[in-house]
Amino acid sequence: MTATATRQPERIDYHYQSPEGTRRGSYHLWPCQGNTPERVLFCVHGLTRNARDFDYLARVLSQDYTVICPDVAGRGDSEWLTQPDLYGYPLYIGQMLQLVQQVMAERRVTGVDWVGTSMGGLIGMMIAAQPVQPIRRMVMNDVGYRIPKAALERLATYVGKRTVFPTLHAAEAHLRTVAATFGPLTDDQWTHLIRTGTEPCEGGFRFRYDPAIAEPFRHMIVAEDVNLLEFWNQVRIPTLLIRGAQSDLFLGSTARDMASADQVELMEFDGIGHAPALMARDQIRAIRQYLTPGTDY
Repeated sequence: MTATATRQPERIDYHYQSPEGTRRGSYHLWPCQGNTPERVLFCVHGLTRNARDFDYLARVLSQDYTVICPDVAGRGDSEWLTQPDLYGYPLYIGQMLQLVQQVMAERRVTGVDWVGTSMGGLIGMMIAAQPVQPIRRMVMNDVGYRIPKAALERLATYVGKRTVFPTLHAAEAHLRTVAATFGPLTDDQWTHLIRTGTEPCEGGFRFRYDPAIAEPFRHMIVAEDVNLLEFWNQVRIPTLLIRGAQSDLFLGSTARDMASADQVELMEFDGIGHAPALMARDQIRAIRQYLTPGTDY
């Protein structure tokens, strides 16, 4: 399957309430192609990424699900905030919960499944930790309850830089460098990431996120690792952990500790750091078989 496959998602805008008042969010919808009863899957991206990162995965999983790929506030097609300090998990969780509730009402379902990469995985974990919550089954891609300080410092070297690239080729060259840990992607896959992850601006092209998201992110970088064990200990739903075997953000020790719970499974992929792009056939197969046992890809 290539990034030029004919089937494309539909962009849908919606509104959610924030401390700034009503804000516009956006998601990409992949209608279910099968004849199964309605099942809804949310795929939520990482810190500087956007909904279109999941195109390869969503094309396959939409055989079994209606797939919703949101743009978190300040990314992709979702509106930027005017107060940078609001970019953080309380707002992200509120935004996603409001969207989940809207979609559940529209689709007449009582719960959703969840795939979250890095930041998207933490959003899912924090939602699933609540006493009453809508997630039935979850995939956390290369993130756990402990975030090493060194990994945050590495991300801070490029997150929020107001770089303008003269050409898409220059932007792609940069992305191939900072995202080399995504794994061995094909040329088509890199092209897809850059075409869906950049937008024209004065002087060339920029990445499709508000650089101000970096301001509160930098406040996370403290003297010690970030420890979110209090949230993870409240998660009771079946969970698949995906880890890049060379990840510096999701350490093997953290992954093995989390996987010791009865309802948790762990799968690692060699030759990949933070974070698996979920474009490779073996990664897509693993997620589909976990969410829909008995299927293959």
